[in-house]
Amino acid sequence: MKRRSFLTAASLATAGMLIPVGLNSWVAQGVDPSTKRKRLVVVFLRGAVDGLNVIIPHQEARYYQVRPTIAVPYPQESNGAIDLDGFFGLHPNLSDLIPLWKQGSLAFIHSSGSPVSERSHFQAQDYIENGTPGIKNTTDGWMNRLLGELPQTRLTQALNVGVTTPYILRGKMQIASLKPGKNSAAPISTDRPHINKAFNNLYSGQDALSKAYQDGRKAREIVLQELSQEMMSASRGATNVNAFVDDAAEVARLMVGNTQTQLAFMEVGGWDTHINQNNILKRLLPSLGQGLATLVKGLETIYSDTVIVVMSEFGRTVKENGNRGTDHGHGNVMWLLGGGIRGGKVYGEWRGLNKAALHENRDLPVTTDFREALSLVLQQHLSISNDALNRVFPDYQFRRNIDFLV
Repeated sequence: MKRRSFLTAASLATAGMLIPVGLNSWVAQGVDPSTKRKRLVVVFLRGAVDGLNVIIPHQEARYYQVRPTIAVPYPQESNGAIDLDGFFGLHPNLSDLIPLWKQGSLAFIHSSGSPVSERSHFQAQDYIENGTPGIKNTTDGWMNRLLGELPQTRLTQALNVGVTTPYILRGKMQIASLKPGKNSAAPISTDRPHINKAFNNLYSGQDALSKAYQDGRKAREIVLQELSQEMMSASRGATNVNAFVDDAAEVARLMVGNTQTQLAFMEVGGWDTHINQNNILKRLLPSLGQGLATLVKGLETIYSDTVIVVMSEFGRTVKENGNRGTDHGHGNVMWLLGGGIRGGKVYGEWRGLNKAALHENRDLPVTTDFREALSLVLQQHLSISNDALNRVFPDYQFRRNIDFLV
């Protein structure tokens, strides 16, 4: 079998379930599997979700003036915002998250994001994922660099939910990928006995490519074993099943189970709301809220050791456009969930919505660099050193000007 055939099958394996990315292999070296380890889950909302209609400043009169058709009503009104702290409110379609807010394990950072103003979705996403805003030639993602700073314990230590490797996880460290949706454990080409045998014989050596294949097979076997029990016990006739909700349940199972996954990345698209924004948010937000609540419930036994970060590439214009939507903006909202989060609070420097306070007179400014929030998680939650932090986010000075961890 030729090497080209291997690459084709590897591509199919990535789309189907698990294959390591990169050629550097690693194995456990005397690590006690019972050791308590911290977890991090990053959920990326691609398309730039409108943070102003997620965490609503319902006491800002200008919010209602510049959004006459798309503003979320006052908390006391029908379909109004769910009041959080007397000033900010939560979109009513995210009501599944209110118990987490009340128990103090959910918080938000308003006016956060990349310090580089970039209105291209793709470039802005690249800057968030490579962790070096303004630098286009960074070859790896910050989560892959982070993985390289953590003790290497398992082949499934970093999990990507997706059919391709996102920029945030690109790099020399190997990851495992899980196909989104209900068919995540469906058979792939390399599961067929004759193909499996041929590949096992061909790639039985100690070279980098052989090791990558061997590790991929081992990782797939581990995850398939974990997911098979869940699939057998799934309820019949389940209604309103959403891919993100299903994925969240599986990610939780893999983090809690024998795979002991430490890092996970998930993504949800469809947030580019130039037209009829309210209809889009009403369709997408309930599933997002339910999926996050499902993830939290599944992580219950390790929730105190887990941080979940939800983020997007940039925010949207403060003023609505002529199509009952919003255009590409700047500052946005980061979401933080976890047993160690000092929740029940909206963090960040809020400067108001008057034109003079806005970025370029139209957008929320970025008063909290996304790397500031992530640096706190990496150092205080994952316990990485100052030197390691500098390698994950090169040329960024961690200021410690925000503290949302217990």
